[in-house]
Amino acid sequence: MSSNTNTNEPSKTTGQYHSVKGNVVETVGNLTGAESWQTSGRDEHAQGEAEYKAAQAKCYAEGTIDRLGGKKDAVVGAVTGDRTQEASGNVRHDKGEAEQNANKPQ
Repeated sequence: MSSNTNTNEPSKTTGQYHSVKGNVVETVGNLTGAESWQTSGRDEHAQGEAEYKAAQAKCYAEGTIDRLGGKKDAVVGAVTGDRTQEASGNVRHDKGEAEQNANKPQ
């Protein structure tokens, strides 16, 4: 997962936080009968889930870019005999593949 320093970018961590917080608020609303808490909890949970999925999709796409770029570098390095480029391409490819696997849509 990429670090999230831009607050306009979706964040898996922030999404999970709001999803869980929304569930807690909704539960309190259910226990107390406070409909406003039930509604706001459901809304916050849904927004958290949406943010998590958006961040997951972004990380998957970044993994795809790294995987393809790494494969290209590895092939070019192998063809030209540049073992350093080939090795760094393989590392980038593997990193991208790991990021894709960690962020597969469910």
